[in-house]
Amino acid sequence: MPATIPAIVFIGGGPRTAGVLERIAANRPDVFAGPLQIHVVEPHVPGSGRIWRYDQDPGLLLNSMAADITMFTDGSVDCEGPATPGPGLAEWAASVLDASIIDVPDFPQQLWDQLRSMAGTTFPTRQLQSQYLEWFFRRAARSLGRSVTVHRTTATGITALVGGGHGVELANGRTLRADIVVTALGHTDSRPDAVSASFADFAARHGGYHASPSYTTDVDYSPLAPGQDVIVSGMGLAFVDLLVLLMEGRGGRFEEVSDGGLRYLPSGREPRLWAGSRRGVPYHSKISATLQGQAPGPLQFFTAAAVESLLQQHGELDFHQHLWPLIAKEAGHYYYRELLTGSPERGAMDWEPFAARYEGLDWYSRERAELVAAAVPDPALHLNLERLDRPFDGRAFADHREVQDAIAGYIEDDLALRDSPDHPETLALFLALLHVYMEVGRVVPPERLNARSQRVVHGWWHGFFSFVDSGPPPHRLRQMLALHRAGLLQFLGPGLEVTADETTGLFVASSDQSGVAVTAKALIEARLPSTSVARSLNPVLASLHASGLGSEQQLLTADGIHSTGKLLVSHQHHLVGADGKPQPALFGIGPGTSGWGAGAFARPKTNAAPFRENDALARTILAVAGSLAADPSATISPEPAAVGKN
Repeated sequence: MPATIPAIVFIGGGPRTAGVLERIAANRPDVFAGPLQIHVVEPHVPGSGRIWRYDQDPGLLLNSMAADITMFTDGSVDCEGPATPGPGLAEWAASVLDASIIDVPDFPQQLWDQLRSMAGTTFPTRQLQSQYLEWFFRRAARSLGRSVTVHRTTATGITALVGGGHGVELANGRTLRADIVVTALGHTDSRPDAVSASFADFAARHGGYHASPSYTTDVDYSPLAPGQDVIVSGMGLAFVDLLVLLMEGRGGRFEEVSDGGLRYLPSGREPRLWAGSRRGVPYHSKISATLQGQAPGPLQFFTAAAVESLLQQHGELDFHQHLWPLIAKEAGHYYYRELLTGSPERGAMDWEPFAARYEGLDWYSRERAELVAAAVPDPALHLNLERLDRPFDGRAFADHREVQDAIAGYIEDDLALRDSPDHPETLALFLALLHVYMEVGRVVPPERLNARSQRVVHGWWHGFFSFVDSGPPPHRLRQMLALHRAGLLQFLGPGLEVTADETTGLFVASSDQSGVAVTAKALIEARLPSTSVARSLNPVLASLHASGLGSEQQLLTADGIHSTGKLLVSHQHHLVGADGKPQPALFGIGPGTSGWGAGAFARPKTNAAPFRENDALARTILAVAGSLAADPSATISPEPAAVGKN
């Protein structure tokens, strides 16, 4: 028997923790097979956690199809640990139905109905996804024997203990002693920033309504009266959820009409929404087309070798100057390959001669533009990534009516491109950006990016990827158009600015591209709160910040020091303290950290970044646990020898 049994405490029991637990079980025979004590602290049901919990409006959906969701580290994942086959969501649903999977609870009837109607192209409800995630967690916990104990409470703080280790304080009054602590907190709440706080104060003083950035389903919208005008800032996924809650959630319903569109039948309880954002348009819809041309191979231009060559040339990299041209060229390669091989009638050149010339040209060169013009006669089919990112840049609208027509037309065009079988090149672009997004964190050392570029990665690049690849199901955009036609959704246009007028007591929304201003007593900021350790409402993050065991990521640029708000972690996910040193027994993972991994679940067979990170972290944890078990008095190295690939 070892001298001690290492104790590992996971703070947060959502899908990211479940993924790491599964990787710990898979890697134990290779790294450390000795006994472990594993504690998971989670106030909600473990596996789904707060964000994916069952207790949500049944109308809320995932923005991924069932065939694109798995929690299993398959053979495509580039990691040290073994692949573990297992069912994605669609296969799991089928297995539950045919009783080849029986370790599930007695589902309510509506979930059985969803299981029976499930197809790979179905956009599942979050309620159904919660059951898949909870099943996976239970499976991962069982694979660790009796090692795992779940504490259905909230962690309130972490303190260093005399003699080593840490105490994890719980809201139920207990304190867990931990040799290793892993924070996997997911999306957390923060105190409003200065602008949101001023809006909240304004609404309170003038009898108005204000909803700060938050997880949409946790906000109380009951004060909004039927027919009340409401300004909505943000048109991303939080906005889509808001429409569900305030429209169908208040008794309205959609019905199909003869032309294939939708008509909204209001209940009379809905408010009237005035929505805008920086772009002025919703996220692009998910894609229903299938590839018709040559199957995409490995990335050709944004590769580890290309990044290493740039590092040797420049030492420090700039995202827009050095990396973005490679990303854009990769996106173009995928896009035009599908266009010329899958729809050759739209081209004037075969793919092989096009690809041979394309390979040696810079994306932003005149020669590349000329090659595309010669190969693809229709300019509407040319890939313009800047126009894709900002579709109305530089356009002035004559009046409010023109704004409505332009944005409704934009949504209709987006549906024509992405929700029909006629434009599979949009799927090729989707796949290119997805593969690059997963690759950035693997091949680009964050410490070799200049500070400005690290901000770009966490800001613009993530936002652009989400805008193009992480949009809602197509029928949500059809519902937006139906709500617009019903007069319950008006568009404010791009470049939205919101101010508060003390004279009238009203919020004012305007766009300098349209010159139109709208006033209302209610304002909803439809987005998640920005990450901030310093302003966090999560007690563990507040504790880490106050004690100095954790710190915010700070970036020094030419115009000063900027904070990303994220919990700073090393490349092996050690928390970095206020003294700038990695904490050898404290780890952090997830969207609130400075690591680049995306999401908690992913598409199968995509070498997904979160699965690579889970495996590497699990092996690091096991290596630390092994050293403690062998010699409890040994000092843990701040950066253990690498035992997995990031």
